[in-house]
Amino acid sequence: MSTFEFMDTLGQEDLARYLTPPIKQTDAARFGLPADDEITDDQVLADPVRAARDAYLAGEWQPGADLLAGIGTDWDRRGTAVSVLSKVAADDDTALKAWRTARPDDPDAAIVHADSLTNVAWQIRTAQRASNVSREQFAGFQRVLEQADEACQIAAELAPDDPTPWGKRCSIAMGRQYSRDDFREIWAGVMARDPLNVAAHSRAMQYWCAKWFGSHELMWEFAEEGAAKHPKLAWLPLAAAFEMWASDVKNPWQDKRVEQALDTLLPWLDGEGRDAPEARDSRAFAARALVELKRGEEAIEQFRRLGAHADGFVWSYNAFGSVHEFRKIRSRACRLAR
Repeated sequence: MSTFEFMDTLGQEDLARYLTPPIKQTDAARFGLPADDEITDDQVLADPVRAARDAYLAGEWQPGADLLAGIGTDWDRRGTAVSVLSKVAADDDTALKAWRTARPDDPDAAIVHADSLTNVAWQIRTAQRASNVSREQFAGFQRVLEQADEACQIAAELAPDDPTPWGKRCSIAMGRQYSRDDFREIWAGVMARDPLNVAAHSRAMQYWCAKWFGSHELMWEFAEEGAAKHPKLAWLPLAAAFEMWASDVKNPWQDKRVEQALDTLLPWLDGEGRDAPEARDSRAFAARALVELKRGEEAIEQFRRLGAHADGFVWSYNAFGSVHEFRKIRSRACRLAR
């Protein structure tokens, strides 16, 4: 067995125990930051969303239904709430079944059901490399993804103005290996309902990456187009640089488009976007970019706002876990700030 084959047999905790490299300790308290041992990858949730999730875990659907009804057409917050509830339903659908029985034509229950099927599909496939996924797992993955796609289309029919089912289909399209033309058709469905939908832009960004069905050029084109729409999408060029870094491209963070994006994103995070549902992911991308650009003091300010939670997407590309990556980059920020 090779080293890489052995690594594939290990869970995240085993990897961390056996392989995690040491991180140079920094005096986090000096910068007003939580101690290293306080860092967690638990997701930060608004109180109403957390309460609905906890009720859902206990088998009670009404708080979740009330939450989505109350959010209304705040599409970014709606997408976040749907994702939280659907993750619970993928593991235990007790509350969801009761909800759908009580309200069979409820569009909110329909989209939570559709998204939960997407989560179940990825559970079947697992996060292993394709070479370690069995034929049966792939077959189950595709079968459940097809069901999820059909469920999303039903949810879209029940709520014609809601971009959420269309945004969820962007993720399904990646798993089902939709062609670029087919993906663009789904994307048009999102744009017709919410041209600034953050979650949909995040999923589409992944589709246009070279590792999926795009290229570096198409990814950057998409990122620049999105960032020009609104400051809340200015994180897209930072995500593009991050994907280039993950593809071993040399010095992607020094691209002038990264600094231009920061010039737009940072003021928005300090003002209108301070408490936006997408702010934490945007801050995480900003913190990473600022460290790479050796702007330590500014990075520290973003880490102060992030607190002890390593729940951003940018920390997840690490075999040793999000907490380790967060601490590593934060440590670099502290050294730069000194």
